[in-house]
Amino acid sequence: MQISLKHFLLFILYPCFVFSQVEEINPLKEIKTITFKGNTPESQLPVLRLGEQLVLEFDVLNGNEDDYYYEIKHYNFDWTPSVLMQAEYLKGFNEQRIRQWDNSFNTYQIYSHYTLTIPNEQTQALTKSGNYLITIYNEYDEIEFTRKFMIYEDIADVGVAIKRSRDVENIEELQSVDIVISSNKLQFINPKQTIKTVVVQNNNLNTAITDLEPQYILGNELQYRYVKESNFFGGNEYRYFENKDLRGANTGVQFIRLKELYNSYLYLDIPRAEEIYTYNPDINGNFLITALDTDAPEIYADYAKVHFSLKLNKFKNGQTVHVYGNFNNYAVDKSNEMIYNDEAQLYEIPLLLKQGFYSYKYVVKDKNGIVDENVIDGNFYQTENNYKVLVYYRNLGARYDRIIGVGEGNSVNITN
Repeated sequence: MQISLKHFLLFILYPCFVFSQVEEINPLKEIKTITFKGNTPESQLPVLRLGEQLVLEFDVLNGNEDDYYYEIKHYNFDWTPSVLMQAEYLKGFNEQRIRQWDNSFNTYQIYSHYTLTIPNEQTQALTKSGNYLITIYNEYDEIEFTRKFMIYEDIADVGVAIKRSRDVENIEELQSVDIVISSNKLQFINPKQTIKTVVVQNNNLNTAITDLEPQYILGNELQYRYVKESNFFGGNEYRYFENKDLRGANTGVQFIRLKELYNSYLYLDIPRAEEIYTYNPDINGNFLITALDTDAPEIYADYAKVHFSLKLNKFKNGQTVHVYGNFNNYAVDKSNEMIYNDEAQLYEIPLLLKQGFYSYKYVVKDKNGIVDENVIDGNFYQTENNYKVLVYYRNLGARYDRIIGVGEGNSVNITN
């Protein structure tokens, strides 16, 4: 058994399901490179306009051409299940088999590449805005993984401005998100009750701010200008590497060795918390699958063991160091935990990754499970970060939370 029976698992994991938030399930070893995107080239958190196409891709590291199925469910703002019946938010059929796959070609690592596009012949449309969870399970009804995505209606205008923090005590480390929401199509009624916002930094839902209320209500315009509540730590620019050519070193790769698979050894990383900030453009935690001399990297790109190493004194208090980014859904678990090499006095780990361009960072988890994203590389207000603001609306007496607008801002031109 991989996890458990699909419907039985949800009951076991969430015995008080209606009162607890749903958590994403990450895959085990065989499933890799979950690319979940909408209208962007690189994989990132899918936030789609109602009616736009959604594409989910993943690899299974065998040549068995196994059957996989998907199920889509609608959720409230707080990720508890909505009361909508399936027919109210989905046109067509749910719990369908994924019918498009191809086997890898001319690669050392054999894999099957699966592609799910919505809408398709079975699932013609998702008809409501809001939060969604897609579950992928196998022919034995066992969950393989789940992913969240959002669909919005273009009803409200959402202005986003990134400022230096008004909290002067930490002004060198923080970035503040100011928001202005307005609409000519919708009259906001009791907005402190009916309007909710989610502010996401670099497509990472784990660090999102979800409890902001409008401070100023000027007619049908809502303004958010907090001193502390809308602050994010600036962090540092993501590290990155590119291994689109496995026969020659590319950006961030020191050398390559062919064993049973290609092995890409990255340059030794060092902590940057005490260094001066340096602007270095990145893709903010996202990744892009790409390979040299092919227009179809989905099946022509190979897998390589990518060796990460970090020069750092060993933590003594049960803390662990992990490599993460969008490529592993910002998970912090055993699969990306680095091992300390006492002889070389560094942390290291090999990760099996498909050819492409990856951005990543090193994070530290303490013995209580609390993750510090920036203790190794520091926090700088100048860091280029991307922010998304999702605006949810549930009118009095309504049965579900709509997403009525999305705004986006970047800190590259941060102001006071």
